Amino acid sequence: MARWSVALLAALACSATPKMQTPGDGAAGSGGMPGAGGTFADAAVTPMDTAAPADLGAPADTAATMDTAATMDTAATMDTAATMDTAATMDTAAPADTGAPRDTGAPTDSGGSTTGKPTIFYLEVGGRVMTADAENPMPKVVVASAGQGSDGIAVDLAHGHIYWTNMGVPADDDGQVRRSNLDGSNVVTLVPTGGTYTPKQMRLEPASGKMYWSDREGMRVMRANLDGSTIETLVTTGTGATGRADNSNWCVGIAVDAAGGWFYWTQKGPDNGRVGSIRRAHIAMPVGQNSTNRTDIEVLYTGLPEPIDLDLDVEGGLVYWADRGDDTISRGPIAIPAGKTAANRTDRQILVTGVREAIGVAIDKPRGRMYYTGANGQLGRANLDGSGKQELTGAGAMTGIVILNLP
Repeated sequence: MARWSVALLAALACSATPKMQTPGDGAAGSGGMPGAGGTFADAAVTPMDTAAPADLGAPADTAATMDTAATMDTAATMDTAATMDTAATMDTAAPADTGAPRDTGAPTDSGGSTTGKPTIFYLEVGGRVMTADAENPMPKVVVASAGQGSDGIAVDLAHGHIYWTNMGVPADDDGQVRRSNLDGSNVVTLVPTGGTYTPKQMRLEPASGKMYWSDREGMRVMRANLDGSTIETLVTTGTGATGRADNSNWCVGIAVDAAGGWFYWTQKGPDNGRVGSIRRAHIAMPVGQNSTNRTDIEVLYTGLPEPIDLDLDVEGGLVYWADRGDDTISRGPIAIPAGKTAANRTDRQILVTGVREAIGVAIDKPRGRMYYTGANGQLGRANLDGSGKQELTGAGAMTGIVILNLP
């Protein structure tokens, strides 16, 4: 995949007061979609992998964090219907860790040049894949029937593919991952219905042939081959109905620093609950460990209102995120300042306010811009320092967004 292709997964949650009951990050069982049990028109698809995810084990809650003062999510009572982790070999099949990952390297998600025409791809939760010229937005429909609860989007420009996640109905455990050609033709299902619970933001890592996503009600971070095969669980934060009732277990945003050897994710917490967090772990699973007991998890930020989607400026050492709890787009250093912890650091910088139901964020570092979406229908743009805020369009409940250069 060309280095200037990008991917950014999005996520929905109950909004800040006053809250709409919008699709996405609502409580499991509510349906999380307009009309709860309603359905959207669905494109014909071809299942390619019917295997269940590799790791459904109960968490061991032994993961160490960077912040010794911050605790990991407390263990949820294990669902007696859930099986123990019998697929640990899949979780340990990742390449051996050959050393501590670096915080340097080319960003994988924000593009690397200003060559070409800047173009945004984004999703409407009602089930449409959209695109527009970033400089003169005139939205066009790419896929009219993308599926139910479309949320995270990624583009593999080198191979001419758009990927996206569909949450389905959260209570039904019927999420899926799909793909089409850049023109919207040839829609296929890669991760079949039920192969993931409620998939949210997603990323592609073409060098390794992998796609990554967060699974909200599934309480896990997952990946698979780009064709949907070999589904793996990288992190498990909870299991069963009891674990699912704790929104601090819900994994939503994701970003990947392939060169540095890290993946990052958010755990959102309840509606504006101020227990949200940003975390990371090594792409390479520690030897002899699995998704439930890996000890390399680092907590970077805790006490956030309700963090959703992520993007990285790896060269700048910064993480950007949308926060649905306080309707903002923020950024902050990846590294925790000396003498501080994830819980008491004060270096979060709020860049844009008033993004109601903030969901998606994508940075175009070479041009010094960022783009963001809100579930209230907001698609906006600002400079990377938050200045020059503009609303580009305002129609439909929007979720995931990516920015890339088309030839």
